[in-house]
Amino acid sequence: MKQIFYAMEFSGQAAPVAGPSNVIKAATSASSCSLTSTVGADGLSASLKPAAGGKAIFESEVTVTGDTSFVESGTIRFGEGNHRLRFSTVGEGYMDASADPKLRHGSVIWRIDGGEGQFAGASGLITSNFTLGETGAVIDRHFGVIFVR
Repeated sequence: MKQIFYAMEFSGQAAPVAGPSNVIKAATSASSCSLTSTVGADGLSASLKPAAGGKAIFESEVTVTGDTSFVESGTIRFGEGNHRLRFSTVGEGYMDASADPKLRHGSVIWRIDGGEGQFAGASGLITSNFTLGETGAVIDRHFGVIFVR
């Protein structure tokens, strides 16, 4: 088995689906990037810089299950080819108010349910730490560990 790991920052929009009031569709994308975390005398600093390469496209359906809980499933396509992961929530995700009154903040763990292309037969986990703005703007930071054959 081979492990592929990634860290990316996705941005886009989330909006309610017509019909059921507890279902939200999210659509975001992320460009190739380099993440640097540095620990020094002043503590922790981090930067995310563009890198050569393509984009990843994220689409999901979120079902709100309580005041601060939700479940989610969707896909992430990496690049122009058919390299796609399918995922679903492990347990429930969490989202609540944040220190910034204009943002909600949440986190979720997704199980990789399979994939196509490079990710055929893939398994693993992805963590998401995200913010949701008043107008539906989403900033979603992923860290994933993917097992492929």
